[in-house]
Amino acid sequence: MDPKYIRNFSIIAHIDHGKSTLADRMMEVTGTVKQRDMKAQLLDDMELERERGITIKARAVTIFHEKDGERYMLNLIDTPGHVDFNYEVEKSLQACEGALLLVDASQGVEAQTVANAYLAIEANLEILPILNKLDLQHARPDEIAEEIENSIGVDATEALRVSAKSGLGVKEVLDQIVDKIPAPSGDTADPLRALVIDAVYDEFRGIIVYLRLVDGTIKERDTVYMMGTDKVFEAIEIGRFTPKMERTKILTAGEVGYFISNIKSLGDVRIGDTVSLHKAKDIEMLPGYAPPLHMVYADFYPTASGDFEGLRDALTTLTLSDSSLDFEPVTSDALGFGFRCGFLGLLHMEIVQQRLEREHDMDMIQTAPTVTYKVRMKDGEMVTIHSPGALPEPDKFDELLEPIARVSMMVPTEYIGVVMQISVEHRGSYIRQEFLSQNRVQIVFDVPMAELIYDFYDKLKSGTKGYGTLNYDITGYRADNLVKLRVLVNGNDVDALSSIVHFDVAERRGRGIISRLRKDIPRHQFEVPLQAAIGSRIIARETIRAMRKDVTAKCYGGDITRKRKLLEKQKKGKRRMRSIGNVEIPQKAFLSVLGEGEKKK
Repeated sequence: MDPKYIRNFSIIAHIDHGKSTLADRMMEVTGTVKQRDMKAQLLDDMELERERGITIKARAVTIFHEKDGERYMLNLIDTPGHVDFNYEVEKSLQACEGALLLVDASQGVEAQTVANAYLAIEANLEILPILNKLDLQHARPDEIAEEIENSIGVDATEALRVSAKSGLGVKEVLDQIVDKIPAPSGDTADPLRALVIDAVYDEFRGIIVYLRLVDGTIKERDTVYMMGTDKVFEAIEIGRFTPKMERTKILTAGEVGYFISNIKSLGDVRIGDTVSLHKAKDIEMLPGYAPPLHMVYADFYPTASGDFEGLRDALTTLTLSDSSLDFEPVTSDALGFGFRCGFLGLLHMEIVQQRLEREHDMDMIQTAPTVTYKVRMKDGEMVTIHSPGALPEPDKFDELLEPIARVSMMVPTEYIGVVMQISVEHRGSYIRQEFLSQNRVQIVFDVPMAELIYDFYDKLKSGTKGYGTLNYDITGYRADNLVKLRVLVNGNDVDALSSIVHFDVAERRGRGIISRLRKDIPRHQFEVPLQAAIGSRIIARETIRAMRKDVTAKCYGGDITRKRKLLEKQKKGKRRMRSIGNVEIPQKAFLSVLGEGEKKK
């Protein structure tokens, strides 16, 4: 197809502002999907997406729209809205020339609305603001249009007003996409250059590679060359998404589609790679994607040691469809062999864990999440550590630096005091506040990332009755009075339960962790001491009492010494059991480190 009749665009918005619903209506209005096959959130086909009501993976679909007698191909990429899936949004925007900025006409501009709009501006995309949910009684489109102009600087005077639920204004949106979003700049006569935007593994057909063609043409039976991995394959099947895979045998410059080539090895495909024809000369690689910045790390250990290789295969398969996931093997004295995984945030971590359990049937233990720290050693060398267990002894380094997040919170004006208090309690530094309208304000703080993943988001949501939203970016590292909080179970140091905390809250945090562990770890045949320590100093202790059988139950009357003898015999057995017994620590105990646990004064 001539590139001048192609439009590539994404829909970007905050969570629950109607991206997937608008995509549904577009497919319905253009007849892409038959009425009998239509269902809500059609592109959210992952079980977790439908269960949670959120988009996790960006999905592509090709729809055709007629305007003024001409037929246009519109390639839509539906993107996630949650901050943890920003990397998916960035990848999608690189394959587009324009973006629909969707804003809820009742809720207004939220934290991720601003963040995603800036991503689109940085990618030099044409932005079309759209006010959604006009069918709601409390919609206030004029006020929201003003918020868009104040917070993002995008002209919203001519913003289209639609209802994705009822279909109001959807045809006008399609017309505006054709009129305002530029056509792709590629040339079908040039040598083939295509960007690998995603890939999925199919156990029957191998790896299915998702492409955005920048230049040239790709046909079935062409021999293609993956420039990044230095691999050559034959394109067996070529097609596009409608939204099911539809075989077309050819793709041209500007189009988005897929190719299948019996690729079996997961290492042969890399997201962001450039595809060209084999033996084509002087082909310049496309810029690809910047590597994701992992800020949260957690360890996964298989409950059965024989499942180690199975967990490796499952993680490798997940990294193919989720390029923001990273992992490396680790060992633990308490838990054996496992993998340390890097995530973009807590929701990302939770989704990966659930996908491993559901899609790959893995049974595993997950440790409490930690952030990346930097350590300035005595010789001046800067070392990066991903877990408290890797922290050197205090006499080996000069200072410990923690990552600082620039947190932008959008809240109604009546909650300013609550948000300020929560931010200061979590060691936040005030930066600025801006009024977006009479009743909406943006508050910006610098907050340590470790505090952000602890319980900051939960407190913000409860403190603002669910109206507060946040977005964050890592701005750098800062030294502070940080210490390693060790947890000892039955006298043994459990590195998987250790954490790095600020000295001022170490004792309170330690007491909270120990009191929760006492509830989460089941009673054993012997007494189990739980201790929290900084260095060699014990700062908190709890004891899990032993399960006790009444050994004197059968002594009816008689000399008291008989009962004492039986009790002493039981005591000796308990002491012996304590020295050789292993304490079983359940999964929920490892996540206790994250819980609330800080007693109100």
